[in-house]
Amino acid sequence: MNMKEATKRMKQDSSKMAALSGEQRNKALEAVRAALLEKKEEIFLANEEDMKAAEEAGIAPAVMKRLKFDEHKLEDVTAGIQELIKLPDPLSKVQLARQLDEGLELYRVSCPIGVIGIIFEARPDALVQISSLCLKSGNCAVLKGGKETARTNKVLFDIIYTAAVQTGVPEGCMLQAELHNEIDELLSCHESVDLLIPRGSNQFVQYIMNHTKIPVMGHADGICHIYVDEEYDEKKAIPVIIDAKTQYTAACNAVETLLIHRKIAEKFLPVLYQELTEHKVKVRGTEEVSRIIPCELMGEEEFNTEYLDLIVSVKLVENVQEAVAHINRFGSHHTDCIITEKKETAEIFMQLVDSAGVYQNCSTRFADGFRYGFGAEVGISTGKIHARGPVGLEGLVTYKYKLFGQGQIVGDYAEGRSNFHFKDM
Repeated sequence: MNMKEATKRMKQDSSKMAALSGEQRNKALEAVRAALLEKKEEIFLANEEDMKAAEEAGIAPAVMKRLKFDEHKLEDVTAGIQELIKLPDPLSKVQLARQLDEGLELYRVSCPIGVIGIIFEARPDALVQISSLCLKSGNCAVLKGGKETARTNKVLFDIIYTAAVQTGVPEGCMLQAELHNEIDELLSCHESVDLLIPRGSNQFVQYIMNHTKIPVMGHADGICHIYVDEEYDEKKAIPVIIDAKTQYTAACNAVETLLIHRKIAEKFLPVLYQELTEHKVKVRGTEEVSRIIPCELMGEEEFNTEYLDLIVSVKLVENVQEAVAHINRFGSHHTDCIITEKKETAEIFMQLVDSAGVYQNCSTRFADGFRYGFGAEVGISTGKIHARGPVGLEGLVTYKYKLFGQGQIVGDYAEGRSNFHFKDM
């Protein structure tokens, strides 16, 4: 069966998925969680084979971290499933109830999006997070993972799919696309696939966006900033910067550029440089920065670089307004932070920075669905329509309008025989 036929069948099953009760969907999630734990050795063995092949192929260390699926990753994804089960059912929520006239009642009610195609590179834990979120939100999911973890993805998908279907979830709930040419087939399925969510490199995401008629939700870059204001607390600033850069360098929410207020540079930069050096972080900076600390010189146009490595860009700015202007020009609208003790300055920064996440005095690494209490995430969106920031359950539902009448016709209202009497119920 080709991708078009398969997604057409999924589209038919999507209404059955939407009709499942919250209890049924939670039962499927619990079965998935139990099956993952029960068959963990099978998963680890497949991942070891993938890791060995990746190492032999010379995959970059930053990417290798993303490929690994070990006991720690298993704990994270199963904890995420537990959190998802605890969350309220996102479906059938009444968002609006309005009487248009006596006996004519309008309701806006949440419902699944339908069939979602998720194309992701490298991270096998993403497959677990995505499939579990789709189960909870009543969506059907087409999953396409990267070839680097093909064995791990296959084992994970088979475990999840079998466990879910055995609880009574429709057979069209999930589909795994394993061949590379199936990506282009999926991109052409605009009649049966409602949304695409790509997770991967800038080049990869841009390719998806440019080759499909299907709506795409996601982000291409993760160029995150931290601005250290003149009224900063060094005891907060240093740990936040080190965590944001080194805790997991390959993540899209790792900091890539540091903006330092010019008034504190002479005092703060040497202290920061020492800490960065101890953590093996390479510093690149402007000529002005190089007069204070050793660094590799960089030009103004290089500040749009996403390193995903132990490298950071540094620039001095005159004030919060200049920091904001730099971030809005070079940033990717992902997550940006200000280090300041002055509430008014933080408010200016948070109001003017045009990003999905704006923080004060905390690491950019908090930009994550699990850390936001969403249970997990299908990805991070830097767009402004439908969903923004870490996309959890709320980003995977839409709504429909339900109107209940008693024989009313528009002609009566158009010709004045009846009148609307809008009243929120």
